Amino acid sequence: MTPGTSARKRGRVSWSAGILLALVLTAGVLLFWAFYWEPGRLVVREATLEVPGWGDARPMRFVLLADLHVGSPRNGIEKLRRLVRRTNELEPEVVLIAGDFVIDNVFAGTFVSPEDIAIELAELEAPLGVVAVLGNHDRWLSADRVAEALTSRGISVIENRAILLEGADRRFWVAGVSDFWTGHPDVLGAVEQAEEDDAVLLLTHNPDIFPEIPNRVALTLAGHTHGGQVILPFVGRAITPSRFGEKFAVGHVAEDGKHIFVTSGVGTSRLGVRFRVPPEIAVLEISGCDGC
Repeated sequence: MTPGTSARKRGRVSWSAGILLALVLTAGVLLFWAFYWEPGRLVVREATLEVPGWGDARPMRFVLLADLHVGSPRNGIEKLRRLVRRTNELEPEVVLIAGDFVIDNVFAGTFVSPEDIAIELAELEAPLGVVAVLGNHDRWLSADRVAEALTSRGISVIENRAILLEGADRRFWVAGVSDFWTGHPDVLGAVEQAEEDDAVLLLTHNPDIFPEIPNRVALTLAGHTHGGQVILPFVGRAITPSRFGEKFAVGHVAEDGKHIFVTSGVGTSRLGVRFRVPPEIAVLEISGCDGC
């Protein structure tokens, strides 16, 4: 073997080792991002929504939370307290929570009781109240238990019924509809409880029910999808638990004159991973419009 051949071999070995090291480091960074850093984050996402059926009253400020899944990795009681503090700093007039407070069979998760979760959520501050519906994970544990824990701490839990929220210069209804997968949703039964001339928001867990929502509803609010939890380059959202794929995965969607907003939520389900879909507090400024 000539000296030149030996040098070239050493060069190829060195180059291969460098590529392998770079791949290992890249994989390490991505795993840290997806399994540790991003699940522990909490971002504020603001959206201004003009929707029909809201009327010409002043815009109102809401916070929408969903999929708290307290006890999932990097998402325990301390993060819940941070969520409550940050929400209060945003000064919403109403806080709406679209279900899935607890975890069920989450890898490396630690179960937190709905009673302990409710103690922390009782610190939420909103002059017109805190209103919630239950999600599929709540029902898998016990719908009665989760609802009792929340209502005992002053949080209104509405299932297939509507409640009136009224301030000094505004009144509207929030219709709560049971989970599309695990409940017995009665959309019309809930919406028809609202007085005819008043605006109606509809709160539910799973956005798959959206095609069944009547046009009278100004805005439907939901969670459940987690925004897919993972967005892969050139692929998109890894898993979106919806019969409509990514159509109602996250954000504001208008279709056939109706409007829905879906939040990507706070916690994680099954596997405690988030990648390019950070946990969020959704702040919504809702106002009316003509012909939108």
